[in-house]
Amino acid sequence: MPAPTPTLCVLGELVVDLLPVPEAGSGPEGTAPQYVARPGGNALNVAVAAGRLGAPVALVARLGTGPLGAALRRHAELAGVDVGGFVDAAEPVSLAVIGLHPDGSPDYGFHVLGAADWQWTDEELARSVPEGTAVLHVGSISSWTRPGADVIAALVDRLAGRALISVDPNIRPPLADGPVGATLGNDRASVTARLDRLVAHADVVKVSAEDLAWLEPDAGDLDDVARRWAARGPALVLLTDGGAPLRIARPGNPVLHRESPRVEVADTVGAGDSLAAGLLSGLLAAGITDRAALEALDDDRLLDLVDDAALVAALNCTRVGADPPTRAEVDAARAAL
Repeated sequence: MPAPTPTLCVLGELVVDLLPVPEAGSGPEGTAPQYVARPGGNALNVAVAAGRLGAPVALVARLGTGPLGAALRRHAELAGVDVGGFVDAAEPVSLAVIGLHPDGSPDYGFHVLGAADWQWTDEELARSVPEGTAVLHVGSISSWTRPGADVIAALVDRLAGRALISVDPNIRPPLADGPVGATLGNDRASVTARLDRLVAHADVVKVSAEDLAWLEPDAGDLDDVARRWAARGPALVLLTDGGAPLRIARPGNPVLHRESPRVEVADTVGAGDSLAAGLLSGLLAAGITDRAALEALDDDRLLDLVDDAALVAALNCTRVGADPPTRAEVDAARAAL
């Protein structure tokens, strides 16, 4: 039998995002804003972005009950994502109600108690992860919320050294600690410990300044933080800071800075997910699917891959919600630049 196609496997949650319709104003009673339901969640966004870029990508997720589940599956399928790793779950789909700050950044309210996304069992994951997994991306709520977080960490332990491991903490403070986090069994100490275990086995980490504001409130200079995170185990750390330059850190090397393309921003929902998808798709296309190959990558080639990923994220920001570009749109935008 032929060897399976090297695949990017994305593991995580499926979320329905309720986004406000600004032009709709208030409802008839003057108090009810109007929303549009859009597919979302870190894992779904990353997988869809990678699929639109033409990467062979599989999404492994627990699909909850209710009328919104079919739309989440269809959204992935339309992007060319392999959904053979979906588990039909008895629990409900996660829901995020999103407001927008003046700069376009999102403000989240979550309805996720008892949701499907973090109820993984070892048996479910064992039959869901594709045989051809060359790059595994994990992160966000499902990676630091039990019981599924322990199952995901065990999978990362098993695949470390056999596949390129990518981690994105994607902290959502209301779910990571405080009263709502407590209903999920989360607090600052436990979430940090669960992420520490993943980062120790990671080859690639994408982390945002927002994540760091929660994880390390007194972290200080972001260059120092990037260097410190690279020293924790990853071969590559990509640190984002809104519209500021990206920071690229590798163990023992100077931190590199890269400007992102300037675009007219509609909002930034899904920008980090699109960036991760662009980078991982680029690594997979270049055949960089193990740590040795990643460590051997020279700075010029790495910066080319980061620039491509940054363009993917920038184009996503020109549209409402998580709506990443296709490969043809990225190529056209690059030609225009």
